[in-house]
Amino acid sequence: MLRVPPSELRVTFSRSSGAGGQNVNKTSTKVIVHWPVGRSRVLTAEEKARVRIKLASRININDEVAVKSEEERSQPQNRALAVARLQALVARALQVPKKRRPTKPTRASKLRRQEVKIHRSRAKASRKNIE
Repeated sequence: MLRVPPSELRVTFSRSSGAGGQNVNKTSTKVIVHWPVGRSRVLTAEEKARVRIKLASRININDEVAVKSEEERSQPQNRALAVARLQALVARALQVPKKRRPTKPTRASKLRRQEVKIHRSRAKASRKNIE
């Protein structure tokens, strides 16, 4: 699993929103982690393209993926959460899906399907009013 090195991350802090009373009003516990995809030294050009496609909705105009965290009361906890989320996002984006091998239905499955159709047809036919 590829890990984004901490040296490539830019971290900003700001005041958190929502409930929390005086702590929220006086401390900057909200953490935003920015990772510039294009300037990454750990990804190949192909991997960068894959990340850009998979995370297109999360990449800003500066070609950065930004992840924020403001759930916890402390800055270090929020920083760890944001970095972990970013790592998970990148890892998921880099997963190459297994290539689908086309298959054909088996003879037995075709026969089962035909039997079900015949049975249903007979059941419907038996409901008709015969005059």
